[in-house]
Amino acid sequence: MNHLMDVDELAQYLKLKKQTIYNWLNQRKISGMKIGGVWRFDRRDIDKWLRAQSRKAK
Repeated sequence: MNHLMDVDELAQYLKLKKQTIYNWLNQRKISGMKIGGVWRFDRRDIDKWLRAQSRKAK
C-alpha cells in the first residue's frame, strides 16, 4: 500500500518549512491530492520527483 504523507510529514521528510511545500504546490513544482481538505503526498511520487530534480542539476 502507498504511504501517504501530509504537509507536516513531507516538510519533515524534505527538511523544509511547511510554507515551502505550500509555495511549491501553488507553483506546481510538486503535485499532491486533497483528501478531506488535507493535502496528501505519495512518498513514491515524491522520491521519483527528487530523483528527477537531481538529474536536472547535473
